[in-house]
Amino acid sequence: MAEIICVIGNKGGTGKTTLSHMLCQGLGLLGQRAACVLTDTSREPLLPGGRRYVTADARTRDALTKVVDKLRSLDDWIGVIDGGGNRTEMDRKLYALSDIVLLPFRESHEDIRTVVRDLEMFPRAYAVPTQWPTNAWQRDAADRNVAQLMSAYRHRILRPVNALSSTKLLLQKQVPEQMPTPLANACRAIARQVLQVLEIDFSETTVDEELIDEVEPLPAAEMPLRLANAARRSH
Repeated sequence: MAEIICVIGNKGGTGKTTLSHMLCQGLGLLGQRAACVLTDTSREPLLPGGRRYVTADARTRDALTKVVDKLRSLDDWIGVIDGGGNRTEMDRKLYALSDIVLLPFRESHEDIRTVVRDLEMFPRAYAVPTQWPTNAWQRDAADRNVAQLMSAYRHRILRPVNALSSTKLLLQKQVPEQMPTPLANACRAIARQVLQVLEIDFSETTVDEELIDEVEPLPAAEMPLRLANAARRSH
């Protein structure tokens, strides 16, 4: 039966939709079958053409139920639900049906305070630093803020997703045939982390062999807490 990943969080503008599509693209590049599920009523559905994953429109309660039921009936699939922002009740519902939750947040103190509250509310959730600065000084400052304000949750924080202007390509209705190498590598990196947390084995199978980057797996000391009673699986 499919794994269900929900990308939620009380604060808007943290990059939930971007992270959802990056994760699905990365899963596809790693040979996983993935579906990106839209629930945000303020957004329009995106076409699946050119993507390494399928898209699903679940902006109504009935549609969401049907999509989740369908995913649960499939073996070796991963469903990524884009939850939208500022919808606390919806977040609780999505959390209840999920196997794992991702909480993207940016470097601002407001984002960090909000994600800490969400981590307290959702014990199966992992925080994902998104749009993280690539400038060395800014990144050091951002990392220090996280270390200081989120030290109690260090095992529930994934490695940052760097700010890339090319991520907007994934949010176009029709994506280009060839993705920029930095974008493809960033998508793989976040997908690897999530697969590690889910304890799902995978192989680097992709037709774009020249795009494969060398990213070391998370060391044991930095590995987020595993899902309760999770057993290693292969997709």
